[in-house]
Amino acid sequence: MQQKQGTRMGRGLTRRHAQPRWLPTVLIGSALIVSSVDACRAQCVEFSDRASQLELDTFVKSPSSLLERLRNDKEKLRYRLATLIATNPAVLPSVQTLISASASSDRSAIGAALRIAEGRCTSTKPDAARKIRDFAQRIGDLNVQAGYSAAGEDDSGAQQAQSQGKGLAQPPRGGALLDGEWKTKLANPFKPVPLPN
Repeated sequence: MQQKQGTRMGRGLTRRHAQPRWLPTVLIGSALIVSSVDACRAQCVEFSDRASQLELDTFVKSPSSLLERLRNDKEKLRYRLATLIATNPAVLPSVQTLISASASSDRSAIGAALRIAEGRCTSTKPDAARKIRDFAQRIGDLNVQAGYSAAGEDDSGAQQAQSQGKGLAQPPRGGALLDGEWKTKLANPFKPVPLPN
């Protein structure tokens, strides 16, 4: 058999000359995991409550687009902006731009959005909530401050009413069969059950 010069017959590539095929896959996977960990740390709300990345990018590039899209609807502005801030508190510089571009009537809704976002972040990301609170305190606009304070009063009143409502709706433990001042006497098991109004 004649062998041509420069070619080998037999095994093909040897192990030491072959590049590992799994190395690029591992490197790409590692990069994706690291980038997603940073994005997850910034989020205060669950996945279903987050704003989309496209909406975040649009808001960062053009904060006034939110005002144009939600024309004169302060409720939608309040909750949409709160969702954006709670999704990624790094958009706060864009909120400053939004405040300067908005009318004074919209600024109270922006302040309320800051307070709502702070409330969403308090239990999951206290550092992000503190950052939002500090940002709201640094703003010198009285309308934003008024909206921030009013939303705080609304939230505390709603929480108190909710806790009082829960207290009234729940019967005392073992209360159905025990009676008396110290719940030591057996109650009448055949007594009719009071129906709620």
